[in-house]
Amino acid sequence: MPSQNRFHRFLRLSLLVLPLILVASGMAQDEAAAPGVAVPTDKTLLETIWEGGPLLMVIWLAILATSITMVTLIIQNIITLKPARLAPPPLVQSLQQTIASGNYQEAWATCSQNNNYLANVLKAALSRIGRGKEAVEDAIAEHGLREATLLRTRNSYLSVIGVVAPMIGLLGTVIGMIGAFAVLGKSGIKDPQALAARIGEVLIATASGLFIAIPAFIAYYIFRNMSQRSIVMADDTVNSLVLDIPFEELGGVQIGENFSAGAMIGGSRKVSMHLTTNCPVCGGGVTPGVNPCPHCGATLDWAA
Repeated sequence: MPSQNRFHRFLRLSLLVLPLILVASGMAQDEAAAPGVAVPTDKTLLETIWEGGPLLMVIWLAILATSITMVTLIIQNIITLKPARLAPPPLVQSLQQTIASGNYQEAWATCSQNNNYLANVLKAALSRIGRGKEAVEDAIAEHGLREATLLRTRNSYLSVIGVVAPMIGLLGTVIGMIGAFAVLGKSGIKDPQALAARIGEVLIATASGLFIAIPAFIAYYIFRNMSQRSIVMADDTVNSLVLDIPFEELGGVQIGENFSAGAMIGGSRKVSMHLTTNCPVCGGGVTPGVNPCPHCGATLDWAA
């Protein structure tokens, strides 16, 4: 379902960008003509492309595809690289309360229900909580790097487009010039105006490639800095959430799908009546003030 939604968004963007590309190319075609050169006005841009042959048509389709991809990547980066998307404030507030009350299994379940940078990194950290502080810090570093790499991958494609688009346009120009000079070699310079117009038309391909490459490179560097800033802020949030966890009291606890209270069973755990009605060991629902937990038998020290 997510892949279908992305395809539908890509298709809608394609339909929006296609008229803009055609209009821009048509304007460039009018400006490419030299002063005093009569460019035929009875040909549309599509007709001109069609007359260029199958190879030039493929090149124009490639230019169009790169432009649509560039716009799609820019929109996706604008949406996904915001700090509020990497670490949503409502999720941060919920996790702060859950972790402060000692409900680490519930915090892990909350992270499992969300798919963002904060949730994915913190979920991995909580799963190692019973191994000590060093293991948790290693998990934050490892999964933080993994999530950051995935975020930067989409942006790196903009750099690729910035390099490839001018090359595609130049290839179209070279192929068009070969055809123009082939005609010149057969018939000579009988109609210099038509030859100049023909050369102007093939130069549109190079101009189109540059028209795509320039904003692609600008967007790449903007989003690179934007992603770095957002990742640093999200890392600070993750570290602040695990800062006050009493690791020395949680030895043997296994958080995650194979939950195990370990050494916490029979121990005493402070629980705030204002923050939770769940057991901090097993996550089972308990009535505030009840001791021990009816689910796992852990001793709960209820605090006001």
